[in-house]
Amino acid sequence: MPQNEHIELHRRRYGYRLDHRRATAEAQGSARSTRMRRKQRRLRGLKAKMLTKKRYSEKVQMNEDPSRCTRRSRRSSGAPKPPPREPCPSTVPGQGEPSRVPKVLSNIGSSRTRKEKAGKWDVPVPKVRGVGDSRGLPGSSKTGKRKKKAWKRMVTKVTFVGEGFTRKPPKFERFIRPMALRFKKAHVTHPELKATFYLPIIGVKKNPSSPLYSQLGVITLGTVLEVNVSELGLVTQGGKVVWGKYAQVTNNPENDGCINAVLLV
Repeated sequence: MPQNEHIELHRRRYGYRLDHRRATAEAQGSARSTRMRRKQRRLRGLKAKMLTKKRYSEKVQMNEDPSRCTRRSRRSSGAPKPPPREPCPSTVPGQGEPSRVPKVLSNIGSSRTRKEKAGKWDVPVPKVRGVGDSRGLPGSSKTGKRKKKAWKRMVTKVTFVGEGFTRKPPKFERFIRPMALRFKKAHVTHPELKATFYLPIIGVKKNPSSPLYSQLGVITLGTVLEVNVSELGLVTQGGKVVWGKYAQVTNNPENDGCINAVLLV
């Protein structure tokens, strides 16, 4: 017998593993999908569109096939059922179904907590009109040797970029944030002191216009910034110096050329 057939010899003696069929089927399916993905990557033009349409119809049929749910239903049906309770009159309190009172009370408490948290900060600009992700990122920048690549976007709003930010290589940069529109400081007004300070920005906490704006650090009307207030000498009740506080932008920085904000006290 050849030296290299030890696997066949072991299977002849002891048989296959219990999950051999399932693992083989999964490996075959994975190899098939890998080949299909490689083919989809290589195709271009009309052939790629036709293959994508065909794959889409196949996936829809697979999702609608009820035989795919049999395994899940078998797994759920195999779960042990709770023992049936003896019938009792509904007039006896606490003997029927489990009481929902604690759950209702907990919901009331959580809603009350949410309301308290919501009313904690009274912002100067309470409502901001939401915008689509395409606004402020108007035109796609044509790149590449033949200027046919159109997947880059130029940000035309004021942005904040952190100190340790490193640009990606130009080939992999999805959004371009111009250096001329990057701001590092803001004019922050203290509502109680009635004074304005020129404070450095720590970061963009949230831009209510769009989640993409928050991710990119775009600063528009209503944006909540975190600013460094160490110059103001604010101290907590425990005697610690306050380094950062939130402030909301009250102007349109892309039109005014500066960032005006009100400190949220």
